[in-house]
Amino acid sequence: MKYRNLLIVAITFLGFQQVWSQTSFKPGLRGGFSFSNISEMNSDYKTDFYFGAFGEINIKKHYALQPEITYIREGADNLARIYYDGDVKKIEYRDLQLGYLSFGLMNKFTFGPGIQFQFGPTLDILVNDNLVRRKSYKDVAILAGVAYRLPSGLTIEGRIKKGLADVLESSYYNNDGSNTVLFSDYNRNVNFQLGLSYAFEGKK
Repeated sequence: MKYRNLLIVAITFLGFQQVWSQTSFKPGLRGGFSFSNISEMNSDYKTDFYFGAFGEINIKKHYALQPEITYIREGADNLARIYYDGDVKKIEYRDLQLGYLSFGLMNKFTFGPGIQFQFGPTLDILVNDNLVRRKSYKDVAILAGVAYRLPSGLTIEGRIKKGLADVLESSYYNNDGSNTVLFSDYNRNVNFQLGLSYAFEGKK
């Protein structure tokens, strides 16, 4: 019985050795434009930026795991806060700024000459904002996107990120309608990213 257990451990260890012998690690940088809004709000998309670093762990020929840390500016422009002062309906317009430190774990699948499909979860921590009232300092989101890696190693990326947490205090930022019908479920972050990334040659 003991010998069988030792054999199982040895086979498992050799299997991990075989997998990790084929992996390589490449550090990299990414940055670009951020287009954001908040669902269920009367507001316009906010154009801003993001930048960050990542580590590309190539596990198989067509698959890589990519941990990321990114600073991203989200929010919404011309947000109409509709409220009542007694019986008088009032509207207050504000540009909302939400700065997050985002920790992501992306799964990257490569097909053909440099075409990539990416998806994974993120945990976002609010580090700066101009909110009057906050619902949460954290957001959990799902990221998905496509990318194209040029022969030079420079990669063009396009992603969409959908937050899963209600980020605004709805009793304060109450509204009569929404202009983000596609993502209309509470006051959640909606974000599109368009940018570049580059992975440096790393160790194998």
